[in-house]
Amino acid sequence: MNYAISGKGQPVILLHGLFGNLDNLKSLAKALENRFQVIRVDLPNHGQSPHWSCMDYPALAQAVIDLMNELSLKSAKLVGHSMGGKVAMATALLNPLKIDALVVADIAPVTYHPRHQTVFAGLTSLVLNHQTTRVSALNHLINAGIEESVAQFLLKNLQRTETGFEWKMNLTGLINSYDRIIGWQLQDCSTPSPYNKPCLFIRGGESDYVTADHREQILEQFPSANVKTLNGTGHWLHAQKPEIFNRIVAEFLAN
Repeated sequence: MNYAISGKGQPVILLHGLFGNLDNLKSLAKALENRFQVIRVDLPNHGQSPHWSCMDYPALAQAVIDLMNELSLKSAKLVGHSMGGKVAMATALLNPLKIDALVVADIAPVTYHPRHQTVFAGLTSLVLNHQTTRVSALNHLINAGIEESVAQFLLKNLQRTETGFEWKMNLTGLINSYDRIIGWQLQDCSTPSPYNKPCLFIRGGESDYVTADHREQILEQFPSANVKTLNGTGHWLHAQKPEIFNRIVAEFLAN
């Protein structure tokens, strides 16, 4: 996987969400790098990392472990937002000796109903050729029913080529993997033991990704978990209130 490293100290790996890249948690990295060695990654099918035809959480967890081995890290702490939070949870459950602590931002270890159909429809219907501009692409996504802030976020995946633009992300691979991304299946035959090390879930107060209905499933898999609510934020809590979010994460990891 493509990655960027800053700071020195205990390693902390930051994992972005669906359609994101290693810059999504850059503000958090800056807040942590005075105490930790911070590794920001592009998950497969995102940013500059390899494109996979299909991906699931066991394979993504193994990709995190492979990166740790490449960097000669005996263990690390993980922070993940949304899909990246699921990758972090899967890595901890399947490799508990390698993961010292866990921060999960606005996602639960459960299967979700599909909620990105409008986004995928807008992305796949966008024609990328020599006539495409960032303005025309933005207008297309907005006209397809995507909120402007989300459309601006998605368009960070566009990169210019000699003939116009192309996607950095592997859109086909993400579509093919979507059922696995919103699902929560780690092994075909058995369920991993609970992860008993320190774990913090941070939920957006106005988000429906982590609710009271998820409490039992969280504690079954992460018995030591604490849950904090960041009021006045939705699913993008790390971007909406970065100073508070960064402080909560830094204090938890330091303690």
